[in-house]
Amino acid sequence: MTDRILSRRDLLRGTLAGGAALGLGLGLRPGLLLASQDVSGSPTAGKIGDYKISLAEWSLHKRYFESGDPAKANLGFPRDAREEFGIEGVEFVNQFFKDKARDDSYLAELKKAAADQGVACLLIMIDGEGSLSDADTAKRNQSVEDHKKWVDAAEALGCHSIRVNTGDNYSATDVAAAADGCSALAEYGKSRGINIICENHGGPSSDPDALIALIKGVGMDNFGTLPDFGNFATNGPRDEHVYAIDIYDAIARLMPYAKGVSAKCYDFGEGGGEAYLDFPRIMKIVTDAGYDGFVGIEYEGSRLSEADGIKAAKSLLDSLRGAQYSPTA
Repeated sequence: MTDRILSRRDLLRGTLAGGAALGLGLGLRPGLLLASQDVSGSPTAGKIGDYKISLAEWSLHKRYFESGDPAKANLGFPRDAREEFGIEGVEFVNQFFKDKARDDSYLAELKKAAADQGVACLLIMIDGEGSLSDADTAKRNQSVEDHKKWVDAAEALGCHSIRVNTGDNYSATDVAAAADGCSALAEYGKSRGINIICENHGGPSSDPDALIALIKGVGMDNFGTLPDFGNFATNGPRDEHVYAIDIYDAIARLMPYAKGVSAKCYDFGEGGGEAYLDFPRIMKIVTDAGYDGFVGIEYEGSRLSEADGIKAAKSLLDSLRGAQYSPTA
């Protein structure tokens, strides 16, 4: 462990203590901390709260990659979200415009495309920019630098966040390198008014103990989570959806730090419910946490087409808004 990590972590530890004394932060929106402390993975009966619906661009990854020009297809994403699906918020994926982060004219055109549709640009999901937790300090620092252009792009588009991959070099008991890299990026994000958010997205990030330890290790109010409903470790093949942990408890634990929510879905039954995930229970957990922002549809199924999967997910989320939730036995 380098002196640089130690000094940063000593500083962050002091920040955490100060935040706790004041009842602040740790990635929460103002006023959410106290309300979210009793969030349970087994919510009681009651009304599911309000929220808005957005669309994660990965839901259309087959269509856009198969178009032959993903960057051009990306310019049409706000139109597709609004006109095809009636959705008012979009979550971009950098893979579709990976060489456009510094292209001011492209970003201006994309922002105008969203504005013309009355669609909110919410976040950019970042892949392929190195490991923010790399044990090699030089590689970790390079990853921080490589992510900065996407912070700038998010600011140009009017997004509130970028979603990053945290890398594999941390655990629930050792987040030193990851906290160093993530806090450096969060400091830059803060200077641009952009949140840095971490999805449970494989590796240690899919362990709620490890991800929460990282959030606390960074301890900045613009560093939080993007809880994904399905991205947790499984026992056996992922397509069997037999999870190795209690995913409902995990989602509840991640929600106090959430700055977005990813409604992962795979298939739907005859009654319109998600085939593998208890969406009523999850949405009660989400709204019990005081969250009333955008919930992003991320359809990853194979039986339904991308378009039909998105429509089924939107229909389900629309039906749950304000509905009465009753726990099943």
